[in-house]
Amino acid sequence: MTDENRKKYDEKAKRIRDAVMLKEPDRIPITPSPELFPVFNAGYTVAEVVYDTSLEKMRHAIKKYLCEFDPDQGSGTNFIYAGEGPGMEMAKPKNMRWAGMPGDIIDKNSLQQFIEFPLLLDDEFDEFFSDRTGWTLRKALPRTSELMEPFAGFYASASIGVKQIAGIVSKPEFKEMIKQLWAIDEFYKSYQEKADQLIREIEDMGYPNMMGGGAAVPFDSYSDFLRGTMFSLSDLYDRPKEIERYIEESFEQIIAGIKASKGINEGKHVFMALHKGMDGFMSDEHYRKYYWRHLQQIILAIIDSGKIPYVYTEGKYNSRLDCLAEVPPGKVFYHFETVDMAAAKKKLGGIACISGGFPSSLLDWGTREQVINEAKRLIDICAPGGGFIFETSCGLGNCKKENVEALFDTVKTYGKR
Repeated sequence: MTDENRKKYDEKAKRIRDAVMLKEPDRIPITPSPELFPVFNAGYTVAEVVYDTSLEKMRHAIKKYLCEFDPDQGSGTNFIYAGEGPGMEMAKPKNMRWAGMPGDIIDKNSLQQFIEFPLLLDDEFDEFFSDRTGWTLRKALPRTSELMEPFAGFYASASIGVKQIAGIVSKPEFKEMIKQLWAIDEFYKSYQEKADQLIREIEDMGYPNMMGGGAAVPFDSYSDFLRGTMFSLSDLYDRPKEIERYIEESFEQIIAGIKASKGINEGKHVFMALHKGMDGFMSDEHYRKYYWRHLQQIILAIIDSGKIPYVYTEGKYNSRLDCLAEVPPGKVFYHFETVDMAAAKKKLGGIACISGGFPSSLLDWGTREQVINEAKRLIDICAPGGGFIFETSCGLGNCKKENVEALFDTVKTYGKR
C-alpha cells in the first residue's frame, strides 16, 4: 500500500469508527452496499460475473465503482456469488436460483433467488431432537441438494460394520456424489484464494474492509432453515416448547463461537441480518421472549469479543426501537431498511450508530433533485450529535448513474462538519 493510500485508508476507517462511537467525524461516512450496481456500471450482466471464475470481471467492476464514487468502505464478492456459478452447478441446490444457471430459470441480470420451504416436517420433531445427524443426512441434505440425494436411504445402527458401510458408499450414486464433493472442495479452495486476493487489492487502494464475521438470531435460523416463514409463525402458538428447545440449543452454539473469536478481527463489524423480527410478524411479547432476548445477548457477546455488532434490520422496525435501545452506548451499529428515522434518532441517539432509511428505489426511478432532497432530509434528521453513517435501505441495483453520483456528492458536501 502506498503512503497516499494508507492515509486514505486510515481516514476512512477513522470516519467509520468515530460514527460508531457516536462522535461527529469530519464528514458523514457513506458506505452503501454496492451489490449489483458495479456490475451494471461496468457493462456486464450478472450472469457473466457469476460465471467468471477468474473474478476478473468482478475485479474490474468493483474497482471502477470505487474509483468513480469513492465510498468509505471497500467491497468484494459478497452477496452476489461472483465467480461461483460452476460451484453451485456442482452442488445442485434445490432452494436457490441464480443468474446464468442451466435453463436460464431467472433473468440474466437478477440477484440470486432463494426458495423457502420447510425442511423439518410436522412428524419429524422427535427424530430431529433425538438423532440430529441422522435427520440431517437423510432428510435435510437430500431436500436441499440434488447432489446429496443418495443419503436419503442411508440408515445405520450401532451394529453396522465396516463391510456394510463400504457396500453402501460403493454404490454408483454414492461414488459419483463423493467425486463431486471432492471437486466442489477443490473449486472453493481455489475460489477463496482469488476472492481473498481481491479483498487485499481493494484494501491496498485505500478502502477498508470492515467486515469481520457473521452471526444470526436463533429464531431466524429456525424459521429460515427449518420450518419456513408460515410454519414458524404458527409454531409460536402450536409448538412453543419445540421452538424454545431449538433456539436455546442454537443460542449456546452461537455464543460459544463468538467467545472463541475473541482477539480475532478486533474492531471490525460482525454482520447480523434480522429476517423475522420486523413489525407485525410476532407480538411484542413474542418478540422479547423468542427474539430480542437472544439477540441482545449475542450483541453483548460480540462487543465482549472486541468487535462491533452490525445489526441489519429487514422490514419495518418502528415497534422494536425500545428493545434496540437496551445496549451499551457507542458499541452497536444498526442499519434500517424501513423505519421512521426521526423516531430512530430520538430513541437511539446517544446509544447506537444508525444508518439506512434512504429508499434504494429512488436511485432507480427518482429524479436527481429527489435524490438530493431526500439525502439532505436524512442528514438533517440523523447527523446532529454524531452516530450516523449514510447507507441506502438495501443494496444498490440497476440505478441511474446520475442519481448515484448525486447521492455521493450530496453526502460528501452537505454532510461535512
